[in-house]
Amino acid sequence: YDHETQHAFVGDYSGQITLLKLEQNTCSVITTLKGHEGSISSLWWDPVQRLLFSGASDHSIIMWDIGGRKGRTLLLQGHQYVMESCFSYMSCSKITYSCRLKRCRRCAPQWLESDSCQKCEQPFFWNIKQMWDTKTIGLRQHHCRKCGQAVCGKCSTKRSSYPIMGFEFQVRVCDSCFESIKDEDRTSLATFHEGKHNISHMSMDISRGLMVTCGSDRIVKIWDMTPVVGCSLATGFSSR
Repeated sequence: YDHETQHAFVGDYSGQITLLKLEQNTCSVITTLKGHEGSISSLWWDPVQRLLFSGASDHSIIMWDIGGRKGRTLLLQGHQYVMESCFSYMSCSKITYSCRLKRCRRCAPQWLESDSCQKCEQPFFWNIKQMWDTKTIGLRQHHCRKCGQAVCGKCSTKRSSYPIMGFEFQVRVCDSCFESIKDEDRTSLATFHEGKHNISHMSMDISRGLMVTCGSDRIVKIWDMTPVVGCSLATGFSSR
């Protein structure tokens, strides 16, 4: 909830985020944000930059530029488990921490909608008219993670990682995009740090370069993040 604008963000099990405007005793829907393929498990709001971060069961984080009205501007991938409320964003250095992920990325494309494959023009299964006219069976719709085009399975037979857009693991891409991805484009841009416990909460102290993680195993760990954020530890801090 944003107190200044009286906007509320609600994530649901379908993977959608609804933006509501709350005024006195009324509530109106402003827009719906679509981008996750799994249920929303956590939301984090930066009121200064007006950025919304959403974590979901599809093992990804999406940054939404609400203030600039640009919709989805960043997709972060690289997690092996369901994203809970364990990520934060430092606006001063533009670094996102999500237990395992760090780095600013290139904007991921919006998924395009089409009634037929945007590569071979074969109809999707709901396009009854084109199926009837061409005497063909409709195909299932997929999306290329690099260009965002709606494609069929035959035109997207390849899988590739593309870290610059946040895809640290292999995802579906169309065949033409796969050919355009070079080996150096697949080099990981994330640094992974194994917490060795199921992290349920985390918090950053930027001034001291410290991060605290709390796990479901009842263990609290303090991390020295100075190599990442470039800060110095506070005088008198003891690792004990």
